[in-house]
Amino acid sequence: MAETYPDYMNPQLMHINREDPRAASLPYADEKSALSHSIDRSPWIKSLNGSWRFKLLDSPLDTPENFPRNIDYSDWTTIEVPSNWQTVGFDIPQYTNVLYPFPVEPPYVPLENPTGLYIRHFSLPGNWINREVFVRFEGVDSAFNVWVNGKRVGYSKGSHMPTEINVTHYLQNGRNEIAVQVFKWSDGSYLEDQDMWRLSGIFRDVIIFSTPRLRARDIEVRTELDSEYKDATLHLSIKLRNHAYNEVKGYAVKAKLLDEKNNVIADETITNLLSIIAGEEREVKWKKTIKSPLKWTAETPHLYPLLISICNTAGETEEIQCVEVGFRNVEIKIGEFLVNGEPIKIRGVNRHESDPVRGHAVTLESMITDILLMKRHNINAVRTSHYPDDPRWYDLCDKYGLYVIDEADIETHGCVPEWGYLSKSALWKDAYLDRAIRMVERDKNHPSVIIWSLGNESGYGANHDAMADWIHHRDPSRPVHYCEAWTSDGPSPVVDINSCMYPTIQRLDDEGKGKSGEKPFFMCEYAHAMGNGPGNMEEYWQIIRSSKQLMGGCVWEWCDHGILRHDQKGKPYFAYGGDFGEYPHDGNFCIDGMVFPDRKPHPALFEYKKVLEPVHTDTVDILTGKLKLENRYDFLSLSGLTAHWEVRHYDSLVQQGDFDLPDIPPRQSDDVTLPLERNLRAEPGDYWLNISYRLKEANLWARHGHEVAWAQFALPSETKSLHAVHHSHQDSLTMVKEGRNLRVVGEDFHLVLDLAHGIISEWKCNDVTMVRSGPEFNLWRAPIDNDKWILHKWLQNGLDHANQFVRETHFELTDTHEALIHIRYTVGANGQGTILHGNATYVIHGDGEVILRQNLTPALDIEALPRIGVCMTLPREFNSMLWYGRGPHENYPDRCTSAKVGIWRGKVDEQFVPYIRPQENGGKSDVRWIALTNDRGVGFKVHGTHRFIATASRYSSKDLALANHTCDLVERDEIFLSLDHAVCGLGSASCGPRPLEKYILKPIETSFELHFKPISLERNSALP
Repeated sequence: MAETYPDYMNPQLMHINREDPRAASLPYADEKSALSHSIDRSPWIKSLNGSWRFKLLDSPLDTPENFPRNIDYSDWTTIEVPSNWQTVGFDIPQYTNVLYPFPVEPPYVPLENPTGLYIRHFSLPGNWINREVFVRFEGVDSAFNVWVNGKRVGYSKGSHMPTEINVTHYLQNGRNEIAVQVFKWSDGSYLEDQDMWRLSGIFRDVIIFSTPRLRARDIEVRTELDSEYKDATLHLSIKLRNHAYNEVKGYAVKAKLLDEKNNVIADETITNLLSIIAGEEREVKWKKTIKSPLKWTAETPHLYPLLISICNTAGETEEIQCVEVGFRNVEIKIGEFLVNGEPIKIRGVNRHESDPVRGHAVTLESMITDILLMKRHNINAVRTSHYPDDPRWYDLCDKYGLYVIDEADIETHGCVPEWGYLSKSALWKDAYLDRAIRMVERDKNHPSVIIWSLGNESGYGANHDAMADWIHHRDPSRPVHYCEAWTSDGPSPVVDINSCMYPTIQRLDDEGKGKSGEKPFFMCEYAHAMGNGPGNMEEYWQIIRSSKQLMGGCVWEWCDHGILRHDQKGKPYFAYGGDFGEYPHDGNFCIDGMVFPDRKPHPALFEYKKVLEPVHTDTVDILTGKLKLENRYDFLSLSGLTAHWEVRHYDSLVQQGDFDLPDIPPRQSDDVTLPLERNLRAEPGDYWLNISYRLKEANLWARHGHEVAWAQFALPSETKSLHAVHHSHQDSLTMVKEGRNLRVVGEDFHLVLDLAHGIISEWKCNDVTMVRSGPEFNLWRAPIDNDKWILHKWLQNGLDHANQFVRETHFELTDTHEALIHIRYTVGANGQGTILHGNATYVIHGDGEVILRQNLTPALDIEALPRIGVCMTLPREFNSMLWYGRGPHENYPDRCTSAKVGIWRGKVDEQFVPYIRPQENGGKSDVRWIALTNDRGVGFKVHGTHRFIATASRYSSKDLALANHTCDLVERDEIFLSLDHAVCGLGSASCGPRPLEKYILKPIETSFELHFKPISLERNSALP
């Protein structure tokens, strides 16, 4: 006997009464309202968003018999639609990456399956009589039944695609009722195992709309450019359906194409002798040659509104729909990915739909915020990971200019016995195809969509082949991508683009040289942006630009998926997996974006902007100001930019100017010469040429003057010792040993060195405490997420609780003006072996300067150390920070391309980067000197004989390492200053490669020197 399944556990039942998939255009009454694309402007569209009656049940079995008839919902609560019920107080959110949130036995899900019941009432406008009426759900997670006026009208699944149901014959005059039963889990959940919060309910818009009996059910627009990519042919296909009970004759279908200023380009009647019998659907086609249209690209998002009208025999317009046409071609030629005949690079990100309060129910305002941030940071593409997005997102990408890799709602990551189990099962073939078909049919008219993706992390099987075959036949204008379409012989022929996730630099270089064939190669995920990371993005792009086959890639990912919560004291924080008591969960692995949940950028986003910048500057002859400008745009000339340049002597401006950039075509270079004056650089010291490239005119996504790129060069000048120090021979010293303490006293200061610990325990200058303790050798940092590759070895060898153990001390006054203290020590942890041997020498001068020399010899065989440097604690009031190095934002050796060298000012508090899971943060690399002072400018300055990395914080490494969230951190009554000779690179090993070898801190013999000098900025101390 064949097994039967309930509807929501039947993978071969896609829907009941769902309309055929179509493009997401809607009916309007006139041209003006159709051009607005606002549903509020159409008399034929009514939103059902808002307050619905709601009840959450523990199981579908708890649904009242005969629901929704005769339901007393007086004790029900209300819920806003769209929303996820977990974000408004029902059930709990659950975050998993791979694991399913229920036992894996497809297609079964537990009967203990939370089920949401929704009811609302509405009235139909009076002018909807004798018209067809449809209800449209843009997204419901995961499967759902719909009733109208007590009668079941449909069923559907596939959380991220629309469902339309014809409800014409179920409606009544006056008050109507719509009821929805939503299953948290269904067989469809097995295909939706994406790395995300598992959230349920009606989370996208719901509308009801009406059409005439004869309507344009579906509209398809395709553009074809000629061999010279100059003129275009516009292909229009309209599927007309007659819902009337009788034949329709004599209706006219018209098409009007407008330009960006709404000037008429074409206005024609496609047919005026239309005849369609009752219940029939007929396709009518039209094509038109358009001379030299402006082409659509992400850099030039030109759109032409196309109005399609249906007119009755009296000449009255019964319906108008508007499609925004972008004239563009996508091709692959000789392994190169082309748009409009030109090669492009995908400078992209992966984007989940995520909001810290609303969950997956993202607003239009949030989408616009995302797009503006992306455009302003030189991002040109988005992969809709891992499902089709809200349809409004594609409208925005068309309008603002973003390429879209549109991905089917398929991921079976947690399936057992293997990921690809369902992908190979004939039982699930129709379910796979259904998701591909609905995606393509909905989004086919969007010029922003340049690639179809078959889904994510679902192994590879015959069902993917079926999807690819259908898409290739349905839409040959776009290539097909799927990361896992690989066989034992190499990449599968069913995809047009080879792809992988998180390749090493070497793997990427090999693919760029054709290792896997002649197809373009795409990193659908790379540079895992979890916590303080990723590193070495610049090196990725050096390889990408070196090869025609390498298309670029999409960083994982755009946004941290934190959910806003408040602790018991009302302090806000962002929650991640496990914070709601759910099981299973994947912890903070959802906190892996380039922006925080509230869309404040991580420092990594500044780095990505710099790496992707459209203007690359190189020197030809820096002495004469001759530079070479390379245009890295794909389509734009550099003539749309202007530049401001300046020469600075340390922090002082000595010369500046402006110029418009020449008309340099894409991928071309040309020279410019700046009028640099040599005589202005006569004073010894460091001179920097800074150039800022800015928009000449405002556009949709940025104001006039927005910086898109910058460059910095050191200018040659006379040299001198940057930190030459002249010690006063009149300042004498005394030195006294007091038990374990060695006291050194000068005219304006006294210093106490704890010989047992080998650190300064007290240092005062003019009665102001400079240091509370330290400097002490330090090799530990609060682990970053990307330390995953080495962290277990660090902990195994006790690096997290290693200390400096003094073995021998020696001290002397070399003369009355200089004290010398030698300390021999080892570094290790209780119960562990020695990590390294050290020799520290303090040289104390009569004018208060302290010099620390460190010589280190490793004793532990380990691949990498976290850091090599010293740490110290300072008085709380030393909150003002001034440094000469890279800034102003956080930067590390393998993520510092975006940080200029300069003299930067700020508060210590402002350097803290609130990574959702606290970790090492706030570093500043290539530091020449740093000064910490109180509000009166009194403090001390540190300079090194070599550049170093400096970090100042209100929290210790231990504080950061022990905290699970920012709200767990308690601000200390002191400041922690780390001065590092070197630190280990960031990499992206939270889900990707470890740092490049050149950024790994090897345990080798090391020496460094730091100079500490009391200063008073009020007295105009010499800085730099």
